[in-house]
Amino acid sequence: MVAVIKTSRSINSILHYNENKVKQGVAECISAVNYPLELKKLNFTQKLNRFLKLSSLNENAKQNSVHISLNFDPSENHSKENLIEIADSYMEKIGFGKQPYLVYQHHDSGHPHMHIVTNNIQRDGKRIDMHLIGVKKSEPARKEIEELFGLVKAEGRKQKENFSLKPISVDRVEYGKVESRKAINSVLNKVIVDYKYSSLPELNAVLNLYNVQADRGNEGSRVFKNNGLLYKILDKNSKPIGIPIKASEFYSRPTLKFLEGKFKSNEAEKESCKKYVKNAIKLAFYRESIFSPEKLSKVLEGKSIDMILRKNGEGQFYGITYVDHKTRSVFNGSSLGKEFSAKGILESCAFNVLAFERKHQNSISTNSASFQDPESREYVKENLADILLRGEKIHDYVSKQFKQKRKKRLFKRI
Repeated sequence: MVAVIKTSRSINSILHYNENKVKQGVAECISAVNYPLELKKLNFTQKLNRFLKLSSLNENAKQNSVHISLNFDPSENHSKENLIEIADSYMEKIGFGKQPYLVYQHHDSGHPHMHIVTNNIQRDGKRIDMHLIGVKKSEPARKEIEELFGLVKAEGRKQKENFSLKPISVDRVEYGKVESRKAINSVLNKVIVDYKYSSLPELNAVLNLYNVQADRGNEGSRVFKNNGLLYKILDKNSKPIGIPIKASEFYSRPTLKFLEGKFKSNEAEKESCKKYVKNAIKLAFYRESIFSPEKLSKVLEGKSIDMILRKNGEGQFYGITYVDHKTRSVFNGSSLGKEFSAKGILESCAFNVLAFERKHQNSISTNSASFQDPESREYVKENLADILLRGEKIHDYVSKQFKQKRKKRLFKRI
């Protein structure tokens, strides 16, 4: 079992999120604890007012709402009664047994899970301390409950996941097969939390793998001017399809402001992950006959690294992004060093072609079939000087707050 605890200042939005899931038919409220009425007699207003009344006892508490999700292994199949018992036991062990709380069983993902809605203001107006609650109370409670109810242990799952070099287990979104908001949300919940990216293009490098894109809109658009962000579904040709959804409409609120905070923290966190990607690229050139970026991309796939090649309208490469699924890190090529940028990779491929031709010049002249690799032929025909002298364009979005201000020059009067 995996427990996730989030705090919020708006119990209204948390309750609306779960109740909307009920209306959509993908969730069910299965328990209402410490309410004066039975669950079947409660309406939305009565559920909400119970929390609001307690919140009013301590107006100084900014984060007074708590949203907990308890997630189980896909192999487990729990009855409602069993889920209620688990929820009651968990809430008691973390110190929320006397608080009012609602339990919702959700059916909108590939694993069984439930959500618990409550607040941390007690009847005497005192606030339940949430500092390090995950380490001090939630983790011990989780382990006890796993033993008590015979659940699949979270440690076992994590160990298996650590040895897996495959991308996250989220299906590619296909427009029309699943509700757009639900499909995008499942991808965002995994990618935004699990991956380390430091710009919007880097985030999109991962999202695009699952047919999702984060879009700021055109520079003259209202969305761009207001620092808004839209999420879109992409078709098989990587073209947007369907109606875009505002970031603010998702429960996790993956807005541009939120992402900019992630960009800053991720930049430092992923620094130690560069070595794996750089070594994988160097080994690929050392061990394989790499004559083109496409060949390098295929080799890196075996190392669980997706290499996204960016082309301009003329079909020339101007940028590369590496998505390392082992360390869950995303790097623009130039951030790893010149030799790993688009220009650097093209230069390495060009030198490999020249070296190959020199080494096999005699055999090629006598037997043309000995050098029939299509991708190699393509790069032989291309003007190698153009490759070596071509500049690299970097089109990464950088927020204003991260741009260095130019220092004003001071001129002394003579």
